[in-house]
Amino acid sequence: EKNITAYVVPDKQKHNDRAAIGPRGRIPNDIPLIERMRRKLKTKTGRKRYALRKQTVEPVFGQIKGARGFRQFLLRGVAKAKGEWSLLCTAHNLLKL
Repeated sequence: EKNITAYVVPDKQKHNDRAAIGPRGRIPNDIPLIERMRRKLKTKTGRKRYALRKQTVEPVFGQIKGARGFRQFLLRGVAKAKGEWSLLCTAHNLLKL
């Protein structure tokens, strides 16, 4: 509905592993979804877009989980969990400063 282009890896990859360049041309619609995603991620654009996750969101979640020891919410309910998450993110950002 929102026309979002997803980049989800169907296979486990090593951090510095260079993926082989995929076949050229349009990705056919008649192949299975997992194979379509593999081919999509082997394109130059797919590799570039997927690599962005390493510098934007994933390191922050890793730091919050590892350094702050945050594994689960302590409060129940969406509003309370949002408040807890906001507090945790504020603490994380203050410690980064």
